[in-house]
Amino acid sequence: MSAPLPEIRGLPSWLLGRAAARGRALVAEALAAEGLKMWHHVVLSAVSGLGPVAQAALGRSIGLDPKDLVGVLNDLQSGGWVVRAPDPGDRRKNAVSITEEGGLLLKRCERAARAANDALMAPLTAAEREQFMELLIRISGTDG
Repeated sequence: MSAPLPEIRGLPSWLLGRAAARGRALVAEALAAEGLKMWHHVVLSAVSGLGPVAQAALGRSIGLDPKDLVGVLNDLQSGGWVVRAPDPGDRRKNAVSITEEGGLLLKRCERAARAANDALMAPLTAAEREQFMELLIRISGTDG
């Protein structure tokens, strides 16, 4: 008997979805070892790159609903990894900054995420990895 849904399993979109799910699972597991979830990592990374950043601008930059962002920021602030303070440019807004502890956590998470991605790409040679990344960039519509 053949595998179920052979027509679907042969579609590039299905295979990319399976690879993405495997990659997300590997990264999620690595981040969980550091006590974070995927959105925590995304927000912490964005705050590091943009901060201090207005909370609304932060949400727009990563495409996270404001209500969901508040929950993630609450978690990060409770952990001592970010601080929210009145924005000096507009006291009606909150500006979010990463703390020193948050920066150290982010470095650990970045190493963990890289290791998880290395595990995902382990079946490929270095040249295949490079080619695969180039192809993913082309078909994803991003510029890298």
